[in-house]
Amino acid sequence: MLLYLIRHGESLYNREGRIQGQTDIALTDFGRQQALAIAHGMRNVKLDAIFASPLQRAYQTAVPIAEQQGLPIQVHDGLKEVNAGVFSGLLWPEVTEKFPQYAEPWNSQDLDFVIPEGESRRMLQNRGVAAIQEIAATPYNVVAVVAHGGLLCASLKGMFQVPDAIHPFSLFNASISRLGWNEGKWQLITLNQTEHLVQSGVANESGRGNL
Repeated sequence: MLLYLIRHGESLYNREGRIQGQTDIALTDFGRQQALAIAHGMRNVKLDAIFASPLQRAYQTAVPIAEQQGLPIQVHDGLKEVNAGVFSGLLWPEVTEKFPQYAEPWNSQDLDFVIPEGESRRMLQNRGVAAIQEIAATPYNVVAVVAHGGLLCASLKGMFQVPDAIHPFSLFNASISRLGWNEGKWQLITLNQTEHLVQSGVANESGRGNL
């Protein structure tokens, strides 16, 4: 199986620098242009299926791909972004001001710190790995998975058993990474590709990160 892991385009909260989590935020006009650039960049790829998070910023990103490929979008709840609980909708400086007792363990990358009313990174990682394994168990050969930066990075970390203290992944908005299953194991073929965005004039380096 070959998986195209796609982070959604720029959302309204991405532009404002707010923590989204599972708050259902739409794409900006720029983000919709990025979604079109993804579809154009994948025009020569023959997909068998498209899976997406139900959150509209991911679903809206999947729509142009689905239209071009003539495929339905299969929604998977396990692909949602981390539940950011009390952090949702805040700017990072506001988190530090309102919840200093929670900001430090979150910023320290503690995998087991649970955001009040939300999830921990480990919970996100386990959920993401389970979702991708479910998709991998389908009979499809070439699949697009349209989701979120935090979810995709956490899933990659879990799938490749990266030590807890190491955090190697970060993804731009509308980036494409490729993951292949070969000889009984996953292989990371490409990571965080943005050539399709550069070619379409919609690359945005401020969109790097997660959540």
